[in-house]
Amino acid sequence: MCPTTKQKHRGSAMDSAAKPSASLPDWITDSKNGGSLQHVDLDTGTNGWASPPGNLFSLRSLNYLTKRQKAPAGDYLLSPLGMDWLKSTTKLDNVLARPDNRVSHALKKSQSQGKSMKSFVFAVNLQVPGKDHYSAVFYFGTEDPIPPGSLLYRFVNGDDAFRNQRFKIVNRIVKGPWIVKKAVGNYAACLLGKALTCNYHRGPNYLEIDVDISSSAIANAILHLALGYVTSVTIDMGFLVEAQTENELPEKLIGAVRVCQMEMSSATVVDALTPQIQPAAARVMGCSKEVGESKKTVKEMNEVMFVWMSLLRWGQLLCGVGNIVSLPATLQLLRFWWVKDTSIKLE
Repeated sequence: MCPTTKQKHRGSAMDSAAKPSASLPDWITDSKNGGSLQHVDLDTGTNGWASPPGNLFSLRSLNYLTKRQKAPAGDYLLSPLGMDWLKSTTKLDNVLARPDNRVSHALKKSQSQGKSMKSFVFAVNLQVPGKDHYSAVFYFGTEDPIPPGSLLYRFVNGDDAFRNQRFKIVNRIVKGPWIVKKAVGNYAACLLGKALTCNYHRGPNYLEIDVDISSSAIANAILHLALGYVTSVTIDMGFLVEAQTENELPEKLIGAVRVCQMEMSSATVVDALTPQIQPAAARVMGCSKEVGESKKTVKEMNEVMFVWMSLLRWGQLLCGVGNIVSLPATLQLLRFWWVKDTSIKLE
């Protein structure tokens, strides 16, 4: 969903979050083993999630501001708790506050027994619009308090303006057809808080970020293109708080997940809550554009998308996806409009 930047392959490392299951609290074990998508083998698993080594991602190093160098990310700050693939008739907001959320339920059960009282959950909810609303929810957690004064602590307890300037995603296509690699890019990084509307929900022991993909016509189109090939795509996604000053370096991953050739039909059907949970008014301010400018840009992007989809379908009918001569150029045009719309600075 983000523009691509070229990335050299980094050597693999041990699973950043790998721990003997016996050492994990029950609520973390239950969270990892639950959900519609199961925890699968990193290299051979399908229709599930895994934890990619942090060193597969390159983030800003200690001397990034002077030498623009990046380095392998290393260990995650938080442990992966699993992934949910949800389906509903309405957009799902603030899923951790729902009474039927399995991760919240597992933590509350543990805390009712006097355990894990200082635990914290960080969740990213990618909201996929359509006739049916889907949500890909990624959970990360810790048993220990987040260190006061750390960049992650400032992000968790900061305001939405700060969060929008810092919330970053890095992704890499591990396996997938040519058309998806062209649209998404083999390795991509962008500030989600600036590219899309993000709604932040701060609970007593969690922070959830709801990423509204429908807030960008280009991101929406690219995602739906990728979903058309989802059973043949394996993608690594990492989340972090961008470091912008010397004392915030080096960057560290909050956590990362590998989504392995997911089946759309694996989604857990979730009932809409009545009344529907609504984000606070301040949380709707995730989009940094003026209203008039935003409407104009969406109109322009829709025109580009109409041309692009027409070319794609025409090419598919005539000669198959692999032989569309004009497709690379149109994909580059898509990226141009994406960057123009979001003012993303590529690294």
